[in-house]
Amino acid sequence: MKLLIVAVGNKMPAWVNDAFDEYAKRMPREARIELAEIKPASRTGGKPAEAVMEAEAERILAALPQGCKVVALDERGKNPSTVELSEMFGQWLGGGRDVAFVIGGADGLHPSVKNKAAKLMSLSRMTLPHGMARVLLAEQLYRAMSLHKGHPYHRP
Repeated sequence: MKLLIVAVGNKMPAWVNDAFDEYAKRMPREARIELAEIKPASRTGGKPAEAVMEAEAERILAALPQGCKVVALDERGKNPSTVELSEMFGQWLGGGRDVAFVIGGADGLHPSVKNKAAKLMSLSRMTLPHGMARVLLAEQLYRAMSLHKGHPYHRP
């Protein structure tokens, strides 16, 4: 199973890339994390947020592998505990499909992306910088996998 993180935003600070890469390399072969960066839509000319989200949605949807399960990160989504995420992880492994996590741009995700998602998930009720969301998601996926495999990384 491949875990794809499709994230609007590029040119992240080095600490974001380093932290993300650290957790990605810790993942076992059967659950690799890959990152697909989506270039943010241009905001020139006073484009309304809806137009920006729509342009980003087209890029996001084009980056999603055929047949993957889509999990959209959204502030109104379910905020699972680490144990719940580990249980979801077990279901995903058993389902045999790749899973794509989508992190939207500054204005969030267009409804077309949310409608494609099998699940809306929130990382926190707090607002997080996009780079931090990538790192937090990668760490939690690693933690969920560790918990699923009985590894002592996770301590309740």
